[in-house]
Amino acid sequence: MICISDLSSRIWIIFFYPASVDNMESGGNPLYSCRNCRNPLALGDDLISKNYIARSGKAYMFHHAMNIVLGPKQDRQMLTGIYSIADIYCSKCGEELGWKYVQVYDLKNRFKEGKFVLEKLKMVEEY
Repeated sequence: MICISDLSSRIWIIFFYPASVDNMESGGNPLYSCRNCRNPLALGDDLISKNYIARSGKAYMFHHAMNIVLGPKQDRQMLTGIYSIADIYCSKCGEELGWKYVQVYDLKNRFKEGKFVLEKLKMVEEY
């Protein structure tokens, strides 16, 4: 994993390259990519849930995401409470893809902290 940060603007660029692409090429778990530019965003092995709602409709939660840029941290009212989140953008084309839960204030939702939510309509599922 390679992280590049610009502390003055609080923007993070995260590039992650899977150790093995054999699983993706063998028809195993899917790879989720940006719909605009096909930049790889998340591995099927990192999928936690398909039961999230975003502005464009359905969204998926992942343990990890790759090739993304994180926007500045901000508090936002979501369906299940107030969270400190950072919007997620594709590192290649700049498309807004979803958000990362940076800090969770409610203990019963603490499992979301550090997780990534990507909008289904902004991704393609590739095998």
